Amino acid sequence: MSPIAFTSQQAAVLYAAKDLRNETRTVFPPGLGEAQVAIASTGLCGSDLHYYLDGRNGDFAIKGPLVLGHESAGIVTAVVNGSKNIKVGQRVAIEAGIMCKNCKFCTQGRYNLCQNLRFASSAKTYPHLDGTLRERMNHPEHLLHPIPDGCSFDLAALAEPLSVLIHASRRAELASGQSVLVFGVGSIGLLACALAKSMGASRIMAVDINQTRLDFAKENGFASEIFCSPTLEKAKTTDEQLRRAKDWSQSALAQFATPEGFDVVFECTGAETAIQMAVHSAITGGKVMLIGMGTRNIMLPLSTAALREVDIQGSFRYANTYPAALSLLASGKLQNVEKLITHRFPLRDSKHAFDLLARGQDEKGNMVLKVMIDS
Repeated sequence: MSPIAFTSQQAAVLYAAKDLRNETRTVFPPGLGEAQVAIASTGLCGSDLHYYLDGRNGDFAIKGPLVLGHESAGIVTAVVNGSKNIKVGQRVAIEAGIMCKNCKFCTQGRYNLCQNLRFASSAKTYPHLDGTLRERMNHPEHLLHPIPDGCSFDLAALAEPLSVLIHASRRAELASGQSVLVFGVGSIGLLACALAKSMGASRIMAVDINQTRLDFAKENGFASEIFCSPTLEKAKTTDEQLRRAKDWSQSALAQFATPEGFDVVFECTGAETAIQMAVHSAITGGKVMLIGMGTRNIMLPLSTAALREVDIQGSFRYANTYPAALSLLASGKLQNVEKLITHRFPLRDSKHAFDLLARGQDEKGNMVLKVMIDS
């Protein structure tokens, strides 16, 4: 094993909702099959924000101290003797989920569905597997992916959210010449637009309730046309809610001059109304990809989907996507993708970074998209 001392490091550790503490922790050497990585960049994710604000993400509540962060890249600082694939000094992107390699899903190549998977920064399993908001981490070598020349640590950290979209696009069988509609133009939605454009989509439109984000998407070439969905008080009945969703989707399609709908709809919000609108916005025989994680139980216009053979597909994380994501990020084909990174903080100021992400705009009124933490 390469020489390594038992040193200390700084980490941002979540104990409960909004209780994020800077701590000094011991750095241990990597174990068999692992390498140690000095974290350079970590992008804050929506799931990280849920844990910070609520102490939970959906069904997964923290049961003990947890280091957040899983969109990361860094430099290998130590390896175990005999390592053939990873070398000290190598720049790598970190794939955060550790699969069992033995279950049915792993052997089928669908390891994102592994029932024994442990995901860094997730409270699904206990003891929790710490994430990347720290200076050093040990991680399996086979989940450390070399960063191509010309790709920065920041862009390499975006390989994680981009992988989510690559996986979804594969499930949707997205092909050149198809039309694409994206609901939600946060970081994930903007990456969906960028990916669709790189794959030769004929038209890329976007829907959101935030005009500022929509303007950003259009001005920077992520979407060619945009539609700002109305925001009203919650509907009093289910029928009223479903009617609103249908009416708004028809208004959007009319504005886009695409009354027949879109071949592929990427739903990136998880909001009930947006999911309902997505079903109405797909072309007959089209597909709706559910990417956003939000409302747990919703009312769907299933008859609309069934009678028009609109496929509603779930998409969970990713599998076998990192090499493709890194290659794409290094290629320059994702126009203006670097503009997704709007703010950055040092590790010691992670709490301020989360507070900013929660507000959605900084003290100057600037929009917040992807916040990057430098370790």
